[in-house]
Amino acid sequence: MEYLSVREAAAKWNLKPRRVQIMCAEGRIEGAVRIANIWAIPTAAARPADGRVRSGKYRKTCRTSTGAA
Repeated sequence: MEYLSVREAAAKWNLKPRRVQIMCAEGRIEGAVRIANIWAIPTAAARPADGRVRSGKYRKTCRTSTGAA
């Protein structure tokens, strides 16, 4: 089995290397293994789905004062 480095996977998936490291640590990249202090990512591994929330459900709301003195 052939492996990619974090930098190679980041270039392939158009991501930052640090983001790929975080996804490996979270277990989101299937088959990724840590050898000493380097992540080895299988060449056939698919890019994980974006885990950020896009629904807008968790947006902060701005509270306005009621004007009570």
